[in-house]
Amino acid sequence: MDCLFCKIVAGEIPSKKVYENEYVYAFHDINPQAPTHILVIPKKHLASTDEVTGETSVHVAKVFEAIPHIAAEAGLTGGYRVITNCGADACQSVRHLHFHVLGGKQLPENMG
Repeated sequence: MDCLFCKIVAGEIPSKKVYENEYVYAFHDINPQAPTHILVIPKKHLASTDEVTGETSVHVAKVFEAIPHIAAEAGLTGGYRVITNCGADACQSVRHLHFHVLGGKQLPENMG
């Protein structure tokens, strides 16, 4: 599979990792849109939210279980935003389900 994020999880492409467990990998975005911009991904390849089913939803649940820990470790005590994009019209740039955790300042209402 020629997936950028799968290659990052496999260690084939370097990343600035902030969290990892059996199901989840999180790393700093290389093009941050906020002072803190972390990408949180399921290790299992799912192209987008369109591929979340009863069988694969455990991987998304594990992502959302990890996000509060990741945000706390990043010092996002004043709050943070979690965003995902699905498909071309939403500007999904990598076809591997991922969640942007943004924070570190007051975010604009229209961002995301």
